[in-house]
Amino acid sequence: MAVLVLLGACGRGPTTDILPGGIPAMTDLHRASTLPPDSVRTVARRGFGWRLIYRPARAPAGADQGAARALCGLERRAVARIERVPRLDPYADPGAAIIDIYCA
Repeated sequence: MAVLVLLGACGRGPTTDILPGGIPAMTDLHRASTLPPDSVRTVARRGFGWRLIYRPARAPAGADQGAARALCGLERRAVARIERVPRLDPYADPGAAIIDIYCA
């Protein structure tokens, strides 16, 4: 009984899940790009590439290009383009910007 309790307490270790495109599910965008942790709101893998929601005021100049290179680099691909997505509700997360990153 004690062995079962100890094994249950350990929980699941680091994930080995792989996202579409062969990307490890656990990714440290802050180390791979120039985006500071407090500027990133959401990073999501989409069918076209990546969607990034971040706060430009809390990021250095050109940080969106650095993030795009880092995210496309996870797939061993180059950046094809970066598109700004208009905010439907700018009051939902004041100061945040949405960009779609397309990898070649």
